[in-house]
Amino acid sequence: METAVNKIEKNRAHIWQIAFFSLNNTSTNLYLAMMGYVSYYANGIAGIGVVVISMILTGMRLFDGITDPIIGYIIDKTNGRYGKFRPFMVIGYVLLALSSLTLYYTTHLVPQYFRIPYFILVYSIYIIGYTFQTAVVKSGQSVITNDVSQRPLITFFDSTFIMAAHGVVAFYVSVYLIGKYGSFNNALLFDEFVTTVVIASGVCTILAVIGIWQKDNVSNFKLQAVDGSQDNIRFRDYVTIIKHNSPIRMLVIAAASNKFASMVYGHATVLVMLYGILMNNYALAGVIGLIVGIPNLGIIYLGIKYAQKVGQKKAMIVATWLAIFFQTLLMLMMIFCDLTEVSLKKINLVTIVFLIVFMALNGFKSITNNIVVPMIADCTDYEYTVSGHFVPGIMGALFSFIDKSFSALGTGFVGIALSAIGFSKVFPQVGDALTPELKWMTIFFYCVIPILGWLITIFVMKYYKLDKKAVADMYADKYAAKDV
Repeated sequence: METAVNKIEKNRAHIWQIAFFSLNNTSTNLYLAMMGYVSYYANGIAGIGVVVISMILTGMRLFDGITDPIIGYIIDKTNGRYGKFRPFMVIGYVLLALSSLTLYYTTHLVPQYFRIPYFILVYSIYIIGYTFQTAVVKSGQSVITNDVSQRPLITFFDSTFIMAAHGVVAFYVSVYLIGKYGSFNNALLFDEFVTTVVIASGVCTILAVIGIWQKDNVSNFKLQAVDGSQDNIRFRDYVTIIKHNSPIRMLVIAAASNKFASMVYGHATVLVMLYGILMNNYALAGVIGLIVGIPNLGIIYLGIKYAQKVGQKKAMIVATWLAIFFQTLLMLMMIFCDLTEVSLKKINLVTIVFLIVFMALNGFKSITNNIVVPMIADCTDYEYTVSGHFVPGIMGALFSFIDKSFSALGTGFVGIALSAIGFSKVFPQVGDALTPELKWMTIFFYCVIPILGWLITIFVMKYYKLDKKAVADMYADKYAAKDV
């Protein structure tokens, strides 16, 4: 690691502040989980073809990435009376709520010839709101805490709340909404869905604003820098920052491979293929998630304790290897076992093994996917030590730009791959007959893609220099850590 030219005074947080602020990420993930089903709305209700909607969503995700550097720059320049981050959280939520309600309630009502442009326009507003709020997810944690023993707690709360959000949404959709409305071809299903998400996300955003309130002030915008210098960073300076900050480059590559994989295996259609067709019991998608939730928390807790002991880099690598191991076991079960035997009404050996493997897999996936968020803050602090620039906005924006670009490819990839096996007009539906093509495509989406993505992550992390010792060396030891 290069010789530091600046030292940073330690800044600690109350546990409740870390927990509450993590709900900002939960808020956006509720929208993300909901928009995972937008393909079914656009295809089944609005009448837009599979390949067309897949390409539209891919383009919108790319647009999402392009907006990140702009918002990141604005965040770095913002020092108003309401703070640097809170305005973006509130504005982002408002845009997300209004655009989501408009999209699901009205798109299928506009004339057919105007439907696609209308969908793109409304979805673009959704993307802008999403960028506003998610930019704070990546940058705001830089001022919550910089203590090496506390930052892994961000991963714990993020993993816990995100897992809960996606688990509850999966249960809500697969058990309640499908049970009530019968299929995804009912517009009323999406009306109720979006209204529920808007309300739940609003509660999370309010709590997140409360969590960061005390920290969102100018004294923390400089990480309480020892020299107290002011930053006059210009937009063109970001090129230089990206060029010499190798940790953030390595981190975004590792996270991008993870994100591509997660967008594929977490795609709503892939889950329908797994639970609704291969296992022939779509309700399990939500029920199993709730059953393994508590054990998952235990795995995540142990992972965070391990990260506090050995550092976030090593914890990420170990969790990724374990995720590969359990994903391989699940793949073998999908190939050689009859997963229609998995039942919570009649417990058998296949059910027990599946639940154990699924529990371990999702616990380690949560760690490797979410630990990158506090690692961005480490890269932000590293940048300050070598250049004197405190730029959490651009660090989060750079990360999000690459992250969203690769996730966009994941969305398009699923649509194109499905069209290759005959699903060019409609997506696979719950209860469709299991064909060899569907079985192997499900295995490819749900197992092969994430294993390849995680192998790339492990390779790239060999060149990520911010281990526990390197991070600790960035802070001024002569200052006592203080709680704010």
